[in-house]
Amino acid sequence: MESFDSFLAWVTEFLGGHLYEGIFLAALIETIIPPIPTLAIFPTAGFLASQQGIPLIGVIPMIILGGIGATIGTSAIYFVALKLGRVVLLRYLKYVKVSEKKLELVEIWFEKYGDKAVFLGRMIPVMREMISVPAGLLQMRIPKFVMYTFAGSCIWSAATILAGYYFGEALNLTT
Repeated sequence: MESFDSFLAWVTEFLGGHLYEGIFLAALIETIIPPIPTLAIFPTAGFLASQQGIPLIGVIPMIILGGIGATIGTSAIYFVALKLGRVVLLRYLKYVKVSEKKLELVEIWFEKYGDKAVFLGRMIPVMREMISVPAGLLQMRIPKFVMYTFAGSCIWSAATILAGYYFGEALNLTT
């Protein structure tokens, strides 16, 4: 737990001077290395933006950068799944306790909900990182994947960044 606290302290310090770059990097890295929690970083960035006096309109680029970073990162996973295919991917997924049975269930679910699954999946923790795998395996069209990923990621970014921003604003009102 101490290392996680140290990590969050480092992130907060970095974000203090690099809000926009930090949002982009956190979103990009989270999708490739899931332990990086945008659920902690994005609200922190929103809070810091409010404390630094950045107006609400200045938060819009943060939201868009979060969406772009997430879209680029998750597209990498999509292309890995698309190019490697099911057999090779299953060999690596077993290390994160994803069995063939679980993958089959996800694929069935994805075939049923496809586009909506990508859009909504980008707003649900854990699924955010994993939704790219069935999209790639089942060869979802790239433009469609990117569009739904970006839209869902922007909503996630907006909700989490604005939560931190408005929390910071509320603190400013009480002091």
